[in-house]
Order: sequence, then structure tokens, then C-alpha cells
Amino acid sequence: MPHMTKTLSGLAFAAGAFAAITLAPAPAAAEAEEYELDKTHADVVFWVSHLGYSNTWGRFNSMDGTLVLDQEAPENSSIAMVIDAASIDTNLGKRDEHLRSPDFLNAGEFPEITFSSTAIEKTGDKTATVTGDFTLAGVTKTISFDATVNKVAPSPMDKSKEIVGLSAETTIDRTEYGVDYGAGAIGNEVRIFMELEFIRAVGG
Repeated sequence: MPHMTKTLSGLAFAAGAFAAITLAPAPAAAEAEEYELDKTHADVVFWVSHLGYSNTWGRFNSMDGTLVLDQEAPENSSIAMVIDAASIDTNLGKRDEHLRSPDFLNAGEFPEITFSSTAIEKTGDKTATVTGDFTLAGVTKTISFDATVNKVAPSPMDKSKEIVGLSAETTIDRTEYGVDYGAGAIGNEVRIFMELEFIRAVGG
């Protein structure tokens, strides 16, 4: 009987321990975090062929954006960018005025160039294909960026802020957006490069 009592007590203890384990709440999954674009560390640049002789570089000087980052499940992340079309800058005022005109960006009628992701596919430890809706001159098409997450870490200058650094690039055909002035002479393909930092407060 003493042996039976000890056995039953052991079984009861084991059952209680198992119940405690199975009924204990699972560790909470990390939540996606929202970051705002750090406009002082954000560059959107492009280049396009000039008559085949050289490539003309340009940039946009005004933009905004948000990033929702889920590091454990990148497919749940998202990014949205809004670029001021009139802020185009190719270091030549007369050319920039022409680029803002209806011949090109038609910035008066379509003041914003936008991108809003619809899918993110992880392709490596730090890389992903980011697909979404890109709107230029009032026309929306689906495009994909090759993106790299360079670093996610607290700011070395201010530990209360966390920074995500991204690089992304893609190529579009401007004529698909109705921007066909000089097609065949000025390059139709436009390469777009983005170097972006997003920031959020983390306390401390």
C-alpha cells in the first residue's frame, strides 16, 4: 500500500505539472512596429538615358512615408511612400520646370507620386521583394522593388529611438504611365533607387 500511495502521488504530481504547462499562456508573439520616415535621411534618386550618350541623374527633395515592420513574419510588414512630384531636382532649373510640366510628371494636376506595398516576399536573411501599387502621373501599375534591410538598431545618438535602414531599387517604363515625351530619344526605362531610414520611439 505505501508503494501504491507513492505511485499515485507521483502520477498526480506529474498530471498537475503537465496541466500547468499546457494551460500556461504561450509567450506573446512579437508585434509589428510602426515607423515614420526620417526625412533627414531619405533619398529617392533616379537615372534615365540621355540620347544614349550618358545617364541623367535626378532626385526628389520632398517625401513622406511609413513602415510597419514585423521582423518575425516579414510578409506581414508593409511600406507606403508619398513623393512630392514638384520637388524633382536634376540640378538644372529649366529642365526641372519642363519635367514638372504636362510633358512629363504633370505635377500641377498630379502632385503626388505614391507607392503602397501589397505583398512582401522574403528572399534572404536581409532581402525581400516588395510588390505594390505605384502611381505616377495619375496612372497606377503594380511594380516590385528589390529591397535590403541594412540594419535595425537603436540610434547611437539617442537610445530612445530605434532606426530601420532600407535600400530598394526598381526599374519602370515611363511610357506605361503616359509619360512618353521624347520616347526613343530620352530613355523609356527609368531606374529608381531609394535609401531610407525609418524611426520610432522606444522609450528609455
